[in-house]
Amino acid sequence: MKELKPITVNVDELISLNHYNVDEENAHIELDHENLDEVDDTEFQKLVRVCPAALYKVDEEGHKSFDYAGCLECGTCRICCEDTIVKKWEMPQPTMGVEYRFG
Repeated sequence: MKELKPITVNVDELISLNHYNVDEENAHIELDHENLDEVDDTEFQKLVRVCPAALYKVDEEGHKSFDYAGCLECGTCRICCEDTIVKKWEMPQPTMGVEYRFG
């Protein structure tokens, strides 16, 4: 019987192939707070854990940050925190957003 070799996939490498046309004037995701450090830590940690593009971050000092520019448009953040942190989530305007290029 032939031995099967495991296939390894580097997700970061695949995501880096994508092209992003960011709409700087019309963010498709908006959060409920201007100052993210005021956001509930537990709720924000949900976003940090579930976002496959790692758009939600907490640095070493505990400061929270968010940038919609690398969004994969999966909608996970909307489903996870639409009633708490995510104020607006909609698909980007035509010709904007992610263009998947898996090599």
